[in-house]
Amino acid sequence: MSGGRLAAGTARALDDRLGAARFAATNLRKVFPKHWSFLLGEIALYSFVVLLLTGTFLTFFFKPTNAQVVYDGSYTALRGITMSEAYASTLHVSFDVRGGLLMRQIHHWAAVVFVAAICAHLLRIFFTGAFRKPREINWLIGVTLFTLALAEGFAGYSLPDDLLSGTGLRTMDGIVLSIPVVGTYLAFFVFGGQFPGEDIIPRLFALHILLVPGLILALVTAHLMILWHQTHTQWPGEGRVEGKVDGEPTFPHFAAQSAAYFLFTFGVLALLATLFQINPVWLYGPYDPSQDSTAAQPDWYVGFLEGALRITPRLSTTLWGHTISWNIFVPAVVLPGVFLTLIALYPFFERWATGDGRYHHLLDRPRNAATRTAIGAAVIAWYGNLWAAGGNDVLAYTFGIPLEDTTWFFRCGFFVFPALAFVVTRRICLSLQRRDAEIARSGVESGRVWVSPRGGYHEQHEPASPAERALTGVRQPRELVAERPHHLVPLPTPGRIRAQLRTRANRFYLDYNSEVSGGGQGDHDGRTDGS
Repeated sequence: MSGGRLAAGTARALDDRLGAARFAATNLRKVFPKHWSFLLGEIALYSFVVLLLTGTFLTFFFKPTNAQVVYDGSYTALRGITMSEAYASTLHVSFDVRGGLLMRQIHHWAAVVFVAAICAHLLRIFFTGAFRKPREINWLIGVTLFTLALAEGFAGYSLPDDLLSGTGLRTMDGIVLSIPVVGTYLAFFVFGGQFPGEDIIPRLFALHILLVPGLILALVTAHLMILWHQTHTQWPGEGRVEGKVDGEPTFPHFAAQSAAYFLFTFGVLALLATLFQINPVWLYGPYDPSQDSTAAQPDWYVGFLEGALRITPRLSTTLWGHTISWNIFVPAVVLPGVFLTLIALYPFFERWATGDGRYHHLLDRPRNAATRTAIGAAVIAWYGNLWAAGGNDVLAYTFGIPLEDTTWFFRCGFFVFPALAFVVTRRICLSLQRRDAEIARSGVESGRVWVSPRGGYHEQHEPASPAERALTGVRQPRELVAERPHHLVPLPTPGRIRAQLRTRANRFYLDYNSEVSGGGQGDHDGRTDGS
């Protein structure tokens, strides 16, 4: 039997038993949008694949143990020094394994890009309103993936047991100990005893190569399955309506583009690893609790925690003989927990505040959702302030500024920068809405000027294209009205208080859309099913 007949027979057998042909015919025609902003999620996916490939290679050479050995490898500067096997094996991978240093560099750069791509993807979803009904579950999955990526990055960052990663583990030990009542028990459980403990490297290794990647892989699979079922969102435009995506079919266009994009991502990561050094553990030396690096900085995605710790004033309370260090517990435990929880719950808060229960398959331009965009800008300013505060000592040394001045600058910025970013961003969005409304009403400037019979000069305007008209305008959710004005309620009840709070939240969102814009996309984006 020839190869072609064998392949055809195998295909018929699979189709007869599994219905493969019908499944393939249905799904290979699925359409994906072509806009560049949808590629941000793919960068995260491909970076994760690169992490799995390079991590598998490194696993064969890394020894996850705290057992002490005397280094006798190729790096002469550390030869004869006692260190853990974890650190010695990291040096062995870097200097004695062919291609080992390149793999380490690619792995670390892929981790940095992976978290950055998740952040960019979440920001794109937030600013365009792609988290709205029916995609709230995928938003929750995305926030969970972001949290797991932070944990995975920190675990991998701590494995080499060099001075920098050991300092990070010592910081984590202090954070865990700051938790009231259960902190000492949790620290003992995490480290297997008093810091630095004998089991922390093996435990981090198990988390880094097995548990957290397994959770990430499961959530990525669930995310893609839900996305496949619900279809992509898309930008409004001519002929684009609910449930019909304007784009390219899965095969062959999207499949070929995805394969090329994966290779391009892999190539960029390899280029970064080749040209830009990252995490040179041999320069730090093995971990020693008596030493520290003044210019040492954590990876960027945990820099905001470092900044929060640095700018929080010293504050502690002693109760029944136990001291609670609020200056560690609040910025390192409470703050990130509240921050991630608010991000996860935001879609439900916006739906409650606006009363918008419609299905949304078309995206918002950020300017058309002024309050949401301003909230996002405020969060970015808040996060950026904390991130910069994580290097306040480096900034003070570099620019010759007293360290106390930089600390107070970032303390004030914790409150001032988000408020300023919110006000400025919302005003900019309102101005852009009015400009779009003017374009929709008067057309676009053509650059041609004509003279009237009376001698006046006038610029000729051309009608806006259908795509431009579709992007202008604000879809207004219905306005919520409280049962009665709050000053007429003699005895507030919990129900009336909730109604008043919801009304105020509704006005907070809807009162800052341009009074001259509206209509635009109409209600073809979905249906109203109540709040």
